[in-house]
Amino acid sequence: MALDLPDGVVIDGAVKPGFEKVLTRDALAFLADLQRRFNARREELLAARIDRQKRLDAGEKPDFLKDTARIRESDWTVAPLPRDILDRRVEITGPVDRKMIINALNCGANVFMADFEDASTPTWANMVEGQFNLMDAVRRQIDYVDPQSQKAYRLADKTAVLFVRPRGWHLLEKHMTVDGKPMSGSLFDFGLYFFHNASEALARGTGPYFYLPKMESHLEARLWNEVFVHAQNTLGLPQKSIKATVLIETILATFEMDEILWELRDHSAGLNCGRWDYIFSFIKKFREQEWAVLPDRAQVTMTSHFLRCYSQLLIKTCHRREVHAMGGMAAQIPIKNDAAANEIAMERVRADKKREAGDGHDGTWVAHPGLVEIAKAEFDAVMKEANQIARKRQDVHVNAADLVRVPDGTKTEAGLRQNVAVGIGYVEAWLRGIGCVPLFNLMEDAATAEISRAQVWQWVRHRQKLNDGRPITREFVRQIVREENDKVKAQLGDAAYSGARYEDAAQLMIDLVEQPQFYEFLTLPAYDRIIADEKKAA
Repeated sequence: MALDLPDGVVIDGAVKPGFEKVLTRDALAFLADLQRRFNARREELLAARIDRQKRLDAGEKPDFLKDTARIRESDWTVAPLPRDILDRRVEITGPVDRKMIINALNCGANVFMADFEDASTPTWANMVEGQFNLMDAVRRQIDYVDPQSQKAYRLADKTAVLFVRPRGWHLLEKHMTVDGKPMSGSLFDFGLYFFHNASEALARGTGPYFYLPKMESHLEARLWNEVFVHAQNTLGLPQKSIKATVLIETILATFEMDEILWELRDHSAGLNCGRWDYIFSFIKKFREQEWAVLPDRAQVTMTSHFLRCYSQLLIKTCHRREVHAMGGMAAQIPIKNDAAANEIAMERVRADKKREAGDGHDGTWVAHPGLVEIAKAEFDAVMKEANQIARKRQDVHVNAADLVRVPDGTKTEAGLRQNVAVGIGYVEAWLRGIGCVPLFNLMEDAATAEISRAQVWQWVRHRQKLNDGRPITREFVRQIVREENDKVKAQLGDAAYSGARYEDAAQLMIDLVEQPQFYEFLTLPAYDRIIADEKKAA
């Protein structure tokens, strides 16, 4: 099926039935305009990340910015929040496939974040079908019939409020070019959703609400704000219609939380503790520094000093500015065939959510509908109003050294094996187009795969030893990779294993671990493999 394309726009992806409703000429013209106006600045900001990394590699430690002290010290607040997002005590996240959207909107959570980023493999089909599905969801026209069971899914009368997470600034949409250059993945995801749904959402008493990932500075937030202002003007919508929550999931952004809220003050819906990506960012940014080597990631919990300081500083910062401070993800999933193990897992969720509610968070994330009531009960016990913004947490005092204090702990063979198994298991599914994967009774997305491979790289890079004295070398990691894949092969059988992507995933893991220079995001080389697979299948 041929699309009606604006000048300068090329679509290099299969156009399935229904895609023409998403990729209209007007929508593509809107995307092209965003790309032409804002992509050069996006590229400048990515170049600034590289320059900053060079300074960190040379030993610089981050600190609060001197040039923006006035913003941190002065009294100001963000624009008032819409009524439908005053209470966000439980939010669920997930990919943008049709069945998942319906179940998430129906699960009893206050908010569903539909994720084009870490929970979705960015195949062309996934990205465009996801937009099609969300168009139907906003209009309450979404339904689904399971082809195997014939079970029908449709929206309940009361549903969660919809937020959408576009891809981060670093990601491209290579299936669309504008004037010969690949489209920004961020602008593609945001632009299509906003163009098709912003007016409809406002007419239905809600709005175009977003989560913004992976930012490293307030200047990156400023760019998003400029995009928002322009998009609202272009479609004739009132300024401040867009509301966006920023994920504080990079160590550098923690030092600029006030500034990020300031840049987005007309469009801010607060900040969120993106805990898994945050740990990945800590490893990545201080990759050349031996002082920053972390113990087993299972030992790096939210009660660790540097993570507890980060979360409490986020609460204090947000509440001073009259906006939400959202807690982190509970990745556990119910264990149906082991009641004792399930109770241990659910008790961990309760303890995590009790800590968040007690600290003053205004809500939290879960990855599975089975956790909604558990999380809600802990917040209901503490949070009697719609949120806890009135709790200003002026007792919190955090300095730069607190935010980079490495926790004590050990490096174990079990931790190394877990990193390898999770990294390979997730990437295997990702290469098959599945971006949200249950592994070892946890719902994993790209963030945990990133921690896994980053930590193995860090241990090898800095010649670390296991607690029993064995050195963590490239050869040892290769042995562990082989052994973990052999376990999977024994479980699946030869035929199922050969039809999966475990060998490809293992090779990618080895390539990333053995790179002399740390590779910024595993999703970048993995995306190139997705593109190559699509071309083979075409």
